[in-house]
Amino acid sequence: MYFGLWWTRQGAPQESWGVPVQAEVIDANALSPSLQRALKREAVKPPPPPPTPEEKSLPEPLPEETPPPPQPRAQEQLPEPDAVDQEEVRRDAVSPDTRLREQEAKQRQQQVDLDEQERQKQEQQQKQREILARLEQVKAQRALAKRAADQAAARLQQLADWKAQQASDAAASASPPPGNPDADNGLKARYAAALTQAIRSNWTRPDNVPLSARCVINITQLPGGKVIDVQVSPSCPYDALGKRSVEAAVLKAQPLPYAGFESVFKRQLELHFQAEDN
Repeated sequence: MYFGLWWTRQGAPQESWGVPVQAEVIDANALSPSLQRALKREAVKPPPPPPTPEEKSLPEPLPEETPPPPQPRAQEQLPEPDAVDQEEVRRDAVSPDTRLREQEAKQRQQQVDLDEQERQKQEQQQKQREILARLEQVKAQRALAKRAADQAAARLQQLADWKAQQASDAAASASPPPGNPDADNGLKARYAAALTQAIRSNWTRPDNVPLSARCVINITQLPGGKVIDVQVSPSCPYDALGKRSVEAAVLKAQPLPYAGFESVFKRQLELHFQAEDN
């Protein structure tokens, strides 16, 4: 028997490894004159001398086999960082002495801040006390001035009252002029009617005051008709509202009639007042 086998081995093309070569075509005419001259000098260089017989006899070295390129390896997995707070790590890295000094410095600063706040508070309280003291002084000075003014006004009023009393006493003690006494009585009646009419014209009669009721009014006045005091007699049949209305009418009617009634003027006057229907 004849048996044969035809077997061939075809080498697989090896992949090229390394950095690819890049080239760029440049126009020589576009270069600068200095570069063009340098290229010309390179072009005119003489060719290298031929090899000597000794150099020819040497065998050409065999090309060294290029070692296969290292195969890429899978990237090692980086360890995941621990889930630890970096701030805690930095605090742990600080020494105990450093932390103690920082705490002491912080406490000193807090104490300084508290002292400054307390000082400012005391200054504000002191300013408020000074302001209140000045206000009290001003109030006291105003009270003294008002008291002095009231005392001066009271002395002036007393002096005026004394002068009026002296004039009234002198008029009362003077001898009556010669003439008919009935004329003096008629002047007194006209004076009383004038007073009653002046008061009645300034009086708003309450509805509950009867027209027929009489009310005695005691009036203290000065020459000229200025009223110093007015009081309604307790025997007046008017109620409290009616009495107050009569007193208000007397004060509103001042100055009371005086001109032409100087001879019958009285400082203390008792007037019988009767309401009328206007």
